[in-house]
Amino acid sequence: MIRPVPVLLAALALAIPLSLLAGQVWLNPLAPHTANALTILAELRAPRTALALVIGAGLGGAGAAMQGYLRNPLADPGLFGVAPSAAFGAVLALALGLGTLLPLAALAGAAAAMAALGLIAGNAGSSNSTSLFALAGLMLASLSGALTSLVISLAPNPFAMSEIVTWLMGSLEARAWHDVLLAAPPTALGLVLLLRAGPALDALTLGEETARSLGVEPARLLWCMVLGTGLVVGAGVAAAGIIGFIGLVVPHLLRPFTDQRPSSLILPSALGGALLLLVADCLCRLLPLAGGELRIGIALSLLGAPFFLALLLRLRSELA
Repeated sequence: MIRPVPVLLAALALAIPLSLLAGQVWLNPLAPHTANALTILAELRAPRTALALVIGAGLGGAGAAMQGYLRNPLADPGLFGVAPSAAFGAVLALALGLGTLLPLAALAGAAAAMAALGLIAGNAGSSNSTSLFALAGLMLASLSGALTSLVISLAPNPFAMSEIVTWLMGSLEARAWHDVLLAAPPTALGLVLLLRAGPALDALTLGEETARSLGVEPARLLWCMVLGTGLVVGAGVAAAGIIGFIGLVVPHLLRPFTDQRPSSLILPSALGGALLLLVADCLCRLLPLAGGELRIGIALSLLGAPFFLALLLRLRSELA
């Protein structure tokens, strides 16, 4: 069996230099003293590359953990209310002319969704917690989406509406080191929580009653998943807008190269998510478009939607 972690680390070692050099203005590593090369590298390419690694790793790891927790291969961390709630917070800040507070507003929206998920699902019995978690997440996603649409429709001027819509598309363009410093600590903490939940997720694959007999506390695991996923998704939305499908696609691609246990999939999915977002961002930069570069959120949606459809068709054939 191929060991995914060394392969992914080697792929990242190749992709990171490419991300630093690629763009509308290619940097020549053999002539580093050309005009503005060091400025472009240090202030534009390096923070953008670092942010892609951070957000991609968080979304990939969260997707693997979420699929293990819900025991559903179609689960995605962006589908359970945290990302739409974070987006609503950010959109509200933009509509009120408080763009400088956008990251804090997005994190506040994610925190509110995390608290709501924990309180709603945490009051259920152990046999109902995962089902109620999914239903509560879908309710929050629907409510946040409706509130976001309402704010857009009430935007005070066309400029604010354009700014909101552009931000919702998701992008790593024009990001700086302060965006990396915003996203990295919550993402790292979230991934640590999800990795620590790995053994409990393994036990959960045997059934909730069996997991309880092995010492798993459903309420503790629920809060671990809520906090871990919320920190990862909230930080990503606060720094770059909505970027979807990484948490769905990457675990599916890497699962055949693991022993199928959730705990053994989280770390490879984090590395795979970082690699996928980094490569996709490079391609978006290089794709020639008259109005500027393709938004990374749009590109990944165009990639993820057919992948999701293929998964649905495969599951339908397996159940037939």
